[in-house]
Amino acid sequence: MRIIYCLLLLFTTSASFAQTPDLSERIKALEERLQFMEQGLSKQIDDLMWHQKLGELAVVDKVRYTSKPAHVIPNPTGQGAKNPLVIQAYTFIPRKFAGSAKLPLMVLIHGGVHGDFNTFNAHIVAELVEQGYIVIAPEYRGSTGYGASFYRQIDYGDFENDDVLAGKQWAVENLPQVDPKRVGIMGWSHGGMITLMNIFEHPDDYKVAYAGVPVSDLIARMGYKTQSYRNEFAAPYHIGKDANDNVAEYRRRSPVWNAHKLQTPLLIHTTTNDEDVNSLEVEALINALKAHDKKFEYKIYQDAPGAHIFNRIDTQLAKTSRAEVYKFMASYLGPPNGPK
Repeated sequence: MRIIYCLLLLFTTSASFAQTPDLSERIKALEERLQFMEQGLSKQIDDLMWHQKLGELAVVDKVRYTSKPAHVIPNPTGQGAKNPLVIQAYTFIPRKFAGSAKLPLMVLIHGGVHGDFNTFNAHIVAELVEQGYIVIAPEYRGSTGYGASFYRQIDYGDFENDDVLAGKQWAVENLPQVDPKRVGIMGWSHGGMITLMNIFEHPDDYKVAYAGVPVSDLIARMGYKTQSYRNEFAAPYHIGKDANDNVAEYRRRSPVWNAHKLQTPLLIHTTTNDEDVNSLEVEALINALKAHDKKFEYKIYQDAPGAHIFNRIDTQLAKTSRAEVYKFMASYLGPPNGPK
């Protein structure tokens, strides 16, 4: 694919055509088309890898359900313009506990402004399944691997939260083994942010939550990130304005400004050397929760090896940290093979 692309560029970018105004636009469109093709191909390959990595431990499936309609509709009066958006999600049902009457559900959320749930998370899913959790991992709007249209449905900090809640509700209604009274939610980075916003807005839907290195304050984040990062949010298909022009909207979407809503048992982790989500964001959230006299648990690691992914890798520190997370979650959800 890359070879074909290079040949096309060589063929079309001769000096005689270099000044053609629409040529650069055509090349840009071609590059974008190839980008989404590559993402789709990678997603299909990775979907096969899930079965190879976890097929012996879990029944692996990919399901589709509906959520809120698109938040930006090019033609609001067009046919089907307000149809619910179709969301895909991975489900993992433990084979070892197939005979159990009821099992707890874990809603596991991927990170990234535009990310996806891929086999980087396979070891974490395996650890959860081994404990006896049914896992659902939603590919909320804006996730990569599903084409340009779905990519541009991103609504960071708003409708994405609803996509995750809809996935939880789908699992409770459609997976007979799920105990609706034992539902946990967890995620890292942007997944940690969605975790926080879900429990703040829907405390009755989740019994316990874990937020690892969570994005916590979009206003502060826009201040220390690059202009290209800020442009992602100001895009017409996203928030549409930068934080300077719509500070109230960025505040509405930020966990730190919603800390007063906490009712769900919560564990937070961060590390001082995080190069992605600066610990100042997470510390601001911790301070806000304390200011509102909320009960929760947290740990600030000092320069943990791995930084932003410090407890998602394979070091001993990572395994110890995840063991702390699993023990905390199990104390509320009671998986059949959870840590004691």
